[in-house]
Amino acid sequence: MHTENGSPLRSDTDDDAFLDRVADRLLALPGVRSVALGGSRAQGTHRPDSDWDLAVYYRGAFDPEDLRAVGWPGEVSEIGGWGGGVFNGGAWLTVDGRRIDVHYRDLDVVERELAKAEAGLFEIEPLLFHLAGIPTYLIVAELAVNRVLRGDDIPRPHGYPPELRARASARWFGSARANLSYALANHAPAGRVTETSGALATAAAQTGHGVLAARGEWVTNEKRLLERAGLRGVDDLAERAGRDPEALAATLAAAERLFAAVEQAAPHPPYE
Repeated sequence: MHTENGSPLRSDTDDDAFLDRVADRLLALPGVRSVALGGSRAQGTHRPDSDWDLAVYYRGAFDPEDLRAVGWPGEVSEIGGWGGGVFNGGAWLTVDGRRIDVHYRDLDVVERELAKAEAGLFEIEPLLFHLAGIPTYLIVAELAVNRVLRGDDIPRPHGYPPELRARASARWFGSARANLSYALANHAPAGRVTETSGALATAAAQTGHGVLAARGEWVTNEKRLLERAGLRGVDDLAERAGRDPEALAATLAAAERLFAAVEQAAPHPPYE
């Protein structure tokens, strides 16, 4: 049997054996203390052709050359190769015909960000493929939703910290409002379609982060952020934006109303 794209349909037993082999090999890398499965496969929302997201949690030094030496074809970044910060690099590989992503996770950084998140503290860092950037508590979200495959050196958050719910939601909602306000005052009147559209998309992602933070729901990427936040209707606004300055302004004003309604409907956790 085959999937819709023509690739072979593998059984759960095949997948389990594959995951065991890969997890064992990753755990054997120098410095690695634990290996976890993330993404859609950890949450049971994957398709047969979904890739495999794996995180290696290491203590002290980790040398990507050790991962290259395994011999799996693909691209292996250096530490910091994905922009630095908490998302400090990884690899895109093919193993036994399956696509796997390996993420580097420094346990010292993970423990620091967990402590900060529990105090309601975080930063927002740029990262490829993420419109709004990523909150540093994303790696804490991984601790909550990923499935540990090997090792026992991964800390776990005790629920979603109340202080983080309040601070993160307020910051995301405020950033979204500021982005739309700036675009409405500066880009729409000048007919800057690209800048206006970019502000709309960024503000939508920021509002989505705000909604899920207010609910106390962990986010590990932006792929289904708008659906989860009830913001998919922003697509209709983007389609109708046009090029005329008045139409662009009307689009941003409609987005402000939509985002305000979604924000109002979200829980408003008080500061502890």
